[in-house]
Amino acid sequence: MTKIDHIGVVVKSIEDALKVYSGLLGIEPLGYEVVEERGIKVCFIQIGDTKIELLQPTRDDSEISAYLEKKGEGLHHIAYCVEDLKETMTKAKDLGLRPLSDEPKPGAHGAIIAFLHPKMTNSVLTELVQHNH
Repeated sequence: MTKIDHIGVVVKSIEDALKVYSGLLGIEPLGYEVVEERGIKVCFIQIGDTKIELLQPTRDDSEISAYLEKKGEGLHHIAYCVEDLKETMTKAKDLGLRPLSDEPKPGAHGAIIAFLHPKMTNSVLTELVQHNH
């Protein structure tokens, strides 16, 4: 793992959340993207070397809808860059860590991603991200 890729924050409304980031802190969004397969709209903002990913559900059965309903808005995950996601997933399994899916999923900006179960990662949902540059 080379660096923290981003910190994910679940929100009800990206536009409302941007009142803090853009309105108060003067940080402009890098852009918006809808990931249909996952039922989410995302917006990344850059703060120094770190990105914040704002995640908003686009439908009631999105992968974050139940989380938002149960836990409310707030910190959702920390994402780490990896060079080879499949190799990292195999290594995670060998270490007794449990990925939430057997195969990588499409992520924002053409990346592929996988999550590790938070019960195995000190109660922090951990995302592994491989960018295909």
